Amino acid sequence: MMQGKTIVITGGLGALGSAVAETAAKRGASVALLDYAPTVPEGFAERLGANTLIVGGIDLTSLTAAETAMGSIKAKFGRLDALLNIAGGFQWDTFADGKVDSWDRMYAMNLKTALNACKAALPYLLESGAGRIVNVGAQSALHASSGFGPYAASKSAVQRLTESLADELKLKGVTVNAVLPSIIDTPMNRRDMPKADFSRWVAPADLAAVMLFLASDEAKAVTGALIPVSGRV
Repeated sequence: MMQGKTIVITGGLGALGSAVAETAAKRGASVALLDYAPTVPEGFAERLGANTLIVGGIDLTSLTAAETAMGSIKAKFGRLDALLNIAGGFQWDTFADGKVDSWDRMYAMNLKTALNACKAALPYLLESGAGRIVNVGAQSALHASSGFGPYAASKSAVQRLTESLADELKLKGVTVNAVLPSIIDTPMNRRDMPKADFSRWVAPADLAAVMLFLASDEAKAVTGALIPVSGRV
């Protein structure tokens, strides 16, 4: 159970973010969702319940924007117990035919958003006494195939951020871990790979369960871990 805890979810309006938010709310947490998308899907806030804050149209590549958002969450709920960094994106681009800009874009979307959210949330997580950070890396960052260079490099950086920050905070009551999914079963991935066997992919609800375990009191002895969540891929 997460009764009385405040969980911040970046990328909270996406397929994975919304699954994590709904599960967290069902377990009794207050949930704060941050997303670049400006519009909240109809009925979504109502499903989460009254203890919900949704901030759309926020660009987490800006540290100032991240700090403002975290301050508003603290003002509303009085505390911040866990940060789940789901915001990010994917771009397939080969080295020979692709653009150098792709590397900058993936760095900004995947690493910089997580970095800024961590930095902005950290004072409040330290204040909570048992703060949790859960990042989303990628299985493909362990061994990048053709076209995955920019994405895998940015996710590898997220994994190094996770390890470094976990070591920095291990004596201060804040744990930092990451999940490494393979292919998440989202509508976008189904559109991009229509002939794939979707049953082998990772269901958002299953990945949400792992992330929320890492955000719970039960995971207090786990920090610096990079946990594969591969489904049957």
